[in-house]
Amino acid sequence: MFTDHGGSALQGKVALITGGAAGIGLAIAECFLQHGAQVVLLDRSPQVVEIARQLDPQQALGILTDVTDKNCVEQAVAQAKAHFGRLDVLVNSAGIVALYPAEELPEEAWDNTLAVNLKGVFLISQAVGRYLIEQGSGCIINLASQAGVVALPNHLAYCASKAGVIAMTQVLALEWGPDNVRVNAISPTVVMTELGRKAWSGPVAEQMKQKIPLGRFAEPQDIAASALFLASDAASMITGANLVVDGGYTIQ
Repeated sequence: MFTDHGGSALQGKVALITGGAAGIGLAIAECFLQHGAQVVLLDRSPQVVEIARQLDPQQALGILTDVTDKNCVEQAVAQAKAHFGRLDVLVNSAGIVALYPAEELPEEAWDNTLAVNLKGVFLISQAVGRYLIEQGSGCIINLASQAGVVALPNHLAYCASKAGVIAMTQVLALEWGPDNVRVNAISPTVVMTELGRKAWSGPVAEQMKQKIPLGRFAEPQDIAASALFLASDAASMITGANLVVDGGYTIQ
């Protein structure tokens, strides 16, 4: 049973969140802080330092990070561990989307999407995973997408990257389970972030909503609540799962 009287589900835990300066990542950071965690926001936006300070100058740390650069990632992870003394949770939320018909997709857009959405998840999961394995506990939550489960038009690179994230999640869960490190994915439908609004607006958005049994897109807080559960001890027997938070879109 998942109970969190007083907001202490993550008390004493330190969570790293990529893409933490905006959108789903920021919503997760806010949620985790409310439930007792210390949080490290990693983002390529220079505003991440100030955003973390505004969230909580004592319990939140912002680090300018490029998740596609191995050296940058390893330095950021080491800085986070040195600052708070331990690592417990990694949330891979950084992501980009490039919308083109498949036959028109530029190679650069393909490369950038795979670099951020897939390579970035690999690099930071590997860096944090080493700490968690040594510690003998921890969890990783990867933000995948319904686009990693079903095809969406004009989303070739995005679908490929998110399907890769789901596969990576399963392999890491298999390999790191014996070290008491859990790895799960969350696959949302369209989420009303800046990225979501860019991809889904006007008539195309209304057409999409008609295909979702619940009749709406997700809010960032919907995804944050799912991440809170997977990061908590209530999910201690869940690993290798892909939690689809899509209002029923993929059941049809």
